[in-house]
Amino acid sequence: MASDKELESLRGQIRSVTADIMRKVQERMALAAQVGDVKGRLGINVKDEKVEQEIRLMVLKQAAETGMSAEFALRLLNILLAESEAVQAQKQNRAPARQTHLGIFQKAKQLEASGKRIIHLEVGEPDYPAPAQAGAALAEAFKLKKYHYTDTRGVPQLRDAIAKRNKVAEDRIMVTPGGRFAVFAAIATLVKPGEELITIEPAWPTYRECADFIGARTKVLRTTLESGWTPDLEELASMITSGTRMIALNYPNNPTGKVLDKKTMDGIVALAKEHRLYLLSDEVYSDYSFKPFAGAHAYGYDKSVIVSSFSKTYAMTGFRVGYALASPDSIKRMAKVQAVNVTSVAEPVQHVALAALGADPQGNVKLMKKRLKFLSSKLKKMSMRFAEPDGAMYVYPELPKGEDMQLVERMLERGVAIAPGSGFGDSYRRFVRISACRPEEEMGKGLDVMAEEMGK
Repeated sequence: MASDKELESLRGQIRSVTADIMRKVQERMALAAQVGDVKGRLGINVKDEKVEQEIRLMVLKQAAETGMSAEFALRLLNILLAESEAVQAQKQNRAPARQTHLGIFQKAKQLEASGKRIIHLEVGEPDYPAPAQAGAALAEAFKLKKYHYTDTRGVPQLRDAIAKRNKVAEDRIMVTPGGRFAVFAAIATLVKPGEELITIEPAWPTYRECADFIGARTKVLRTTLESGWTPDLEELASMITSGTRMIALNYPNNPTGKVLDKKTMDGIVALAKEHRLYLLSDEVYSDYSFKPFAGAHAYGYDKSVIVSSFSKTYAMTGFRVGYALASPDSIKRMAKVQAVNVTSVAEPVQHVALAALGADPQGNVKLMKKRLKFLSSKLKKMSMRFAEPDGAMYVYPELPKGEDMQLVERMLERGVAIAPGSGFGDSYRRFVRISACRPEEEMGKGLDVMAEEMGK
């Protein structure tokens, strides 16, 4: 029979081992700082996927030899790698946060508040109105006193309407405060600290930001203009480890407008199924797809989470209403995150969304397609390289010289706001994103300023 003395002896050994681990961790951090110094002098990026993969293989081999869980070993390693990157970035005097389109938008708003006129080409906020029935529904909700707490997952009428549109049961739907919170709830619920999420860049930065927030590790599959922004499936397969939990997709893509071909989408879904990974598919721009688009829902994969929103299709950005479609189990888990954070989406807004579902968005889609053609035509005349967008609301051209923030800041001084390409991935400092959410005349004036600034 175990004695108190034996128990205290074991606890003493645990304390001693823990102290040894902490000393070794500190020693590792000191070495990481030295590596940061050297990388800074050599002009080398902090993140090195090749070196990280070598370390992962070493750790997996050691885990197998010692009987440690490979999953647990990789979670510990990913925490160490994240801390090493932060230390190295600090040694290079780099701010870990990137300048994003929202940061430029906030600066532009501050300039507007001081009286400066700004042409907004930095955000995906349509200038056309929300459906008329949405406004009527908002007034009606107040009249009928529909402004109370609701089921965390959303009012039954809206969940049912979304479910019927997607041909699923209502227990697979959760209404969220915009598509952004659906992304956060999925990542916070389905990925643990230290586990891995793979994102395909350039992409909306929220997937990486959410993973960073919960302490998960983001692995980036980079695509190129030369490849037409098509991800390499072999490279994707090589990135998957026993610590990988989710692949995040963003198609139609923000910022490039890329729509994946069916063969590539088939391959990504097959990899997710083979490794039993969650597939987070952000399809907020699906209505703005100008070529056949196969969303994740069409594959019937039980670990898919599809995110959509009313912001883009119905020009309802300020209403903050979106939704997630997933398995009943995933919805239950995500609903717990929403209950803790926001209780539910405001009831009046849910009735507005329900009314908006009855509107025909095709006029908005045709207008956006026309504007993107206008932007593409202007950029071609400026001899800029880009892939013509298959959908979404943006064009993502490569700059002939200089880095994105140099041009972004000069243009903002002249009253034109565009988004830095590096906000959608660290490797894209030679790109900018231009939104097609303003009238052609206004966009034309903004691009004229851009042409002048690039000519300097």
